[in-house]
Amino acid sequence: MVTAQVSQAPRISPLTIRERTGSISTAEIISVLKGETTGLHIRQAFSIEVAEEITENFARNPGLKERKDGVPGQYVGASHYTKDAATYFAEAENARPFVDALFGNLVDPVRGVFDALNRDLHNQGVELRLARSDRGQANICRAIRWSGTGRYALEPHDDVAQVLCAGRDCELPPVAKNTVAALNFYPSMAEEGGNLRIWSHKPTVTERKSQGVEATGYPYSTTYLEAVPCHDFQLNVGDIALIDGGFVHGVTRQSGNGKSRLLLNCFLGFARPDLVLWWT
Repeated sequence: MVTAQVSQAPRISPLTIRERTGSISTAEIISVLKGETTGLHIRQAFSIEVAEEITENFARNPGLKERKDGVPGQYVGASHYTKDAATYFAEAENARPFVDALFGNLVDPVRGVFDALNRDLHNQGVELRLARSDRGQANICRAIRWSGTGRYALEPHDDVAQVLCAGRDCELPPVAKNTVAALNFYPSMAEEGGNLRIWSHKPTVTERKSQGVEATGYPYSTTYLEAVPCHDFQLNVGDIALIDGGFVHGVTRQSGNGKSRLLLNCFLGFARPDLVLWWT
């Protein structure tokens, strides 16, 4: 007797979303890291003047490159995606002066969040540091301009698969047992679109295998996600978004006045109860 294989519908996981205006708090960040909050959107979290200068520094940055890993976009910095630890940390060291050049003499909003979180976690007996190896350490962030031309500027994906598959020589995989948080700062936004969309679906290893994205978490098909509820973060210049990267998320198509969507991105999460790692 032959039994037909039935494709299982994606499991629905509820979203806990918080959106407000003002400065981001370390308590809110820790709430995401502990899995209590799925998505956090802080409007007007850093100044327009700082945002504009970062955008200009990105455009003229000598370290600006085109991604060649199958994910359309331009970037300054380093990404651990599909790389072993030796390659990633060597690239991070080489990219450090270009990442620093994004900020020049500005008050760095990413470093400001890192330093504040570091102080509060230290008071709780938890160390926060950049991920590292004998080849070097991660940068504080990377700058990315997604350039997909289809329905999504960045196709639906999750951030856990790439952490799980970072390799035995990397200290990141233990973070995947907890919450892999993606922290984004937005110095520039398109006139229309470019929203951060998050679906009510946190895939398991089995579900990633069923979609052929076990090693990368990228991309999930729109057909697979068709019946899954989602939430759009309507982003503007100066906003910060922090999400549980284990939930499928993507960036909607952008269009309008010629301005492009630019973000500063980093990841963070508990590797142990007393250690939070930060990387790109």
